[in-house]
Amino acid sequence: MKLLIKNALIINADASIEADILCENGLIIKIENNLATEGIDETIDASGCYVFPGGIDPHVHMHLPSHAGYSADDFLSGSKAALMGGTTTLIDFVTPKKGQSLTDALVERKKEAANSLIDYSFHVSPIEWRDTTEQEIKDCIKEGITSFKIYMAYKKAIGIENDIISKVMKVVGESGGLVTAHCELGDEIEVLRENFAKEGKLSPEFHPLSRPANLEAEAVKEFIEMGREANCPVYVVHVSTKESLNHIYKAQQQKQKVFAETCPQYLLLDDNKYQGDFSQTAPYIMSPPLRKEADNKAIWKAITDETIQTIGTDHCPFTLQQKQFGKDDFRKIPNGASGVEHRLSLLYTYGVLQNKITLNQFVNSTSTQAAKIFGLYPKKGVIQVGSDADLVIWNPKKKNMISAKTHHMNCDSDIYEGIQTIGEAKYVFSKGEIVAEEGKLIAENSGSFLRRKKYSYQ
Repeated sequence: MKLLIKNALIINADASIEADILCENGLIIKIENNLATEGIDETIDASGCYVFPGGIDPHVHMHLPSHAGYSADDFLSGSKAALMGGTTTLIDFVTPKKGQSLTDALVERKKEAANSLIDYSFHVSPIEWRDTTEQEIKDCIKEGITSFKIYMAYKKAIGIENDIISKVMKVVGESGGLVTAHCELGDEIEVLRENFAKEGKLSPEFHPLSRPANLEAEAVKEFIEMGREANCPVYVVHVSTKESLNHIYKAQQQKQKVFAETCPQYLLLDDNKYQGDFSQTAPYIMSPPLRKEADNKAIWKAITDETIQTIGTDHCPFTLQQKQFGKDDFRKIPNGASGVEHRLSLLYTYGVLQNKITLNQFVNSTSTQAAKIFGLYPKKGVIQVGSDADLVIWNPKKKNMISAKTHHMNCDSDIYEGIQTIGEAKYVFSKGEIVAEEGKLIAENSGSFLRRKKYSYQ
């Protein structure tokens, strides 16, 4: 199929140009002015709109098991919601069971993701160190999995100690990969949680108090130091506090390979959301928790100066019924919230339109940098000849109000409920096919597993 997009104002991370875009067999084959329409199967006029490369969300948790059941979105519903918001690629996670090999867990996870409507890949999480772990990491890299996530929190479940983290980093660094981390000092957090429980302080307002900003920042510092010692590129997920940024910025200035990600909730929401009754506050139980307004401001600045490279969502919604598992004990509330559908509209409205970031920075942080860091560039993350025709025609004027009643995510609450947005994905293309139009799914293309290149970020 030949698709022609006429009168496109193309927004890439490094430049903006006006041209037509010709796509065929899933790829962009020409970007020129005044392309002829003869022999074209479908022509779309993009006048008055922007054209972005499809969004890449580097941090989602679809079909995540928990004590309250699986997270509300599986790969089918979650990828549909992603498409509605202009995201065309997801990077999820592989978390093995104790004693299970990383490669076997990867095979299982691929099966769970097979109904995704968009392309996907994974970060693999070593949760223990066994005699076979080193070879399993190398085997994952051969399979195109080049990033690995470790957890410094959740020590009783999937978190690992620093000596194991260092072993993982050594193997991954030598093998051409990258290590990402959930940075919170898990042991100290457990002490705080237990102390609150002993004092009968078990309502949601004590969740953020049990996970203070300094315990994130100190973990970030430790993680960066371990990366330096192992000569391994590192990536800090969901940065939520300005204190963490200081350590990240310092390491980057010293030319260490350190990358950082944040999420819209850490830009737009704060810990006032933990004041209220259970049904009001439980949807905001996530880790790390929401912080202060001063942290929001610092993170916006960090995006501007590229201390933070990417913006994911940590999309992991649970229904209110599932959240009820912690009605009498905040420690039992399943952690996570929705967001994959709203990422681009929120960042466009409260970033671009409020002059916090430029259109090019918007594209850089929502697509291009993720593609570069995680070995997908230039297949993804850019509008250029030879790249996948994953494109978003963006209506910059369409007004909406976010609501759980109208969103496409499979969840009965929305942490952005009632927030007004301006701008939406008018058309979304996956590999040259129109898959969404005006907020409606019009084709159910199947997504593909993406084999990624080794770390080679420039």
